[in-house]
Amino acid sequence: MKDFITVAVFNLPSEIAVLKSILENEGIHYFFENETIVSIDPFASIAYGGIKLKVHRNDVEVVRGILDNLDSHLRIVE
Repeated sequence: MKDFITVAVFNLPSEIAVLKSILENEGIHYFFENETIVSIDPFASIAYGGIKLKVHRNDVEVVRGILDNLDSHLRIVE
């Protein structure tokens, strides 16, 4: 996991639902840090710094492109 870096931060679990599906379809290895705790206690999102999308450093540019596409077309990523 040392080669995984934070690419984006989200406040709510609902913001990552579509993104998970896209990343899996693209075969990109990822994980969301703090996803479980924020799902259980949404008010904890601020305290823990949000839900952090972490991807392998080799996939950063591809994931940034996906995030840009989602942001410009769906307006779900903040």
